[in-house]
Parts: sequence; structure tokens; C-alpha cells
Amino acid sequence: MSGAYLGRLACPRCRRDYPESAAFTLCPACGQQGQHVNPMPVYDTALVGPSWPAGPPDASRPGIFRYRDLLPVGAGTEPVSLDEGGTPLLRLSRVGSEVGLPELYLKDESRNPTWSYKDRLAAVGVTKAREVGAEVVVVSSTGNHGAATAAYAAAAGLRCVVLTLESVPLTMKVLMQSYGAHVVALRSGPDRWLLMREAIRAHGWVPLSGFVNPPAGSNPFGLDGYKTMAYEIVESLGRAPDVVVTPVAYGDGIAGMHRGFADLLTLARREGVYLEASAVVPLAALHTLTERGVVSEHDTVVCVATSTGLKDIGATASLLPPVEVIEPDLAALERTMKVQS
Repeated sequence: MSGAYLGRLACPRCRRDYPESAAFTLCPACGQQGQHVNPMPVYDTALVGPSWPAGPPDASRPGIFRYRDLLPVGAGTEPVSLDEGGTPLLRLSRVGSEVGLPELYLKDESRNPTWSYKDRLAAVGVTKAREVGAEVVVVSSTGNHGAATAAYAAAAGLRCVVLTLESVPLTMKVLMQSYGAHVVALRSGPDRWLLMREAIRAHGWVPLSGFVNPPAGSNPFGLDGYKTMAYEIVESLGRAPDVVVTPVAYGDGIAGMHRGFADLLTLARREGVYLEASAVVPLAALHTLTERGVVSEHDTVVCVATSTGLKDIGATASLLPPVEVIEPDLAALERTMKVQS
């Protein structure tokens, strides 16, 4: 192993240790108590050294692997990277003024290679899959997760199978297929998870997402790719923010970021952005959070924008007027501008 990773996992609930071979099976001890818990990689942050994160990460490594010492990959493993990470932390002056938060920032994850924060998970998850000699990775996804997995599998020379839903927008299906994935649609989420479990059991495919019902857990190695968002936020601000607001879904992203901020505490004691509907949720939630006193004007707040609006342009188009075709006449142009203003 390299850096701080100890080459094993532990249940975050009961603290039992597990080998890497048990990474995709939920903790059996907790399961007997009716609790679905995903074992997670274990680190000894003392092995990283006292200069991190005060000292700069290793810029010679690609993408998020400049933080390799705190990622669960072996010393001799070549990273699978598309230069993900390093996304900007944008100060939202207008929105911040509207909600009474002068220190409001947006972590714009739409700048990643496949336009979402899922690239961080895929980079580490696919790297680990290649490290253990996998030939096929499989993912259950309605969009961003599948696209990211497909792209990184292609970069790694691995086959990728995506189990999606028939209701998924065509844009996402085409994007996943364009990266070379074998994409099939099912009628329900439980159908996808059942088929995924059978494929993993029969063929030994490496899962890049959760596959149990009710949903619990994910690829624990890939999930730690999300830790790098926390590292970058602290690097950009020079300190940890008071509040981070992010979409939740199955909780992978928020769990990974929490682990990243925990690493740092051991070690260190309207704005011109087009976002996917789910990625705007944190900004919408700010009004409620300020009204309830959860955040105040004295707090530094970071909202995580997880993906670009280009992933589902139909949702945006339904809210916009049609684009008129006009004659080359100034009066016609002015007429359309009055109508649309």
C-alpha cells in the first residue's frame, strides 16, 4: 500500500475489520441487527506527515491523485485519470446578498471531464478495479454515475455495463453509449439491482455503485474519491467552511466529503453557472436554512453544484419560450425582445 491507506476496511458502525475482498458485501455483523452498513477504507493519517495539507499536494500526479496518499490505491498502481478535480470555488456575490450570506461560495463540479462530481468516484473506483485485475465494471445509474464510469472504464481499457431505466433522458443514454459502455434499460430500480447482483455473483464483475434493496452503500474505494472535494475546498479557502450544502441522493457524496473533512481535522486540527436541476437544490435550500437560523451571515457557506444542466436540456427547454425565426429586420428583433423581456 502507499501513503496512509492500510489495505483493509472497517465498518463505520461496529468497527469490525474486513479484507479488501469483502468491500462489496455489507457488514454481516450489522446485517444481523437489521442495519445495512458499507465497510470503508481505513487510514493512518499519521503516515502522511505533519506538512499536509499545509504543504502543496503532489502536482506531478494526475487529477485527484495528487492526493494519492489519502486514497485507497496501491503504491505500484497506475492511476486512471482524465484530469478530474481542481474545480473552481466561485464566490456568489449576488445570491449571497439576496439570502444574507456574504461569504457564499459554489464548488462547480460541472467542470469535471464528464461534467459531474461522479468523475471523482469513477477515477478511484476504476483505478482500484484495474488494480485487482478486473475485466468488467458494472454500474446501476440513471445518468451521471453511468457516464463517469463508462468514461473511466474506457480510459482503463475495461468493459463497462450500465443498467439504467427506460425513463432516462436520451441525452444521458447517448452519453453513456458514446464512451463505449454496453447500456441496457430496465423498468424499475429494484430490477436493476437484482440483475446487477446476479451478474456480480455469476461473472465476478466489479460494482461501481450500490446494488442492494433497499439502497445502501456503494463502491467504498470510489466513494473516497469524494474526499478530494473537501481537500480542495479547504485549499481554496485556506480553512474549512462553517457549512457545506450538497444534494444527497443515496448519500455517497456527502459521506465522502465528511470523510475528507475528518481527514483534515486529524491532520490539521446568479452567477453565470448552468446547473442540473438536482445541483441547484443546495441554493434553493439556503433560504430555508437562513430562515431557520441554521446558517447566519457570519458563516462561510459552500454549496456543491454536482452536475451541469446540459445533462437534461429538455427540463430547461420546457421552461423557455420557443426560439423564433424572424426576418432580418430590426423592428422584428425588437418585437421579440419586448415579448421575451
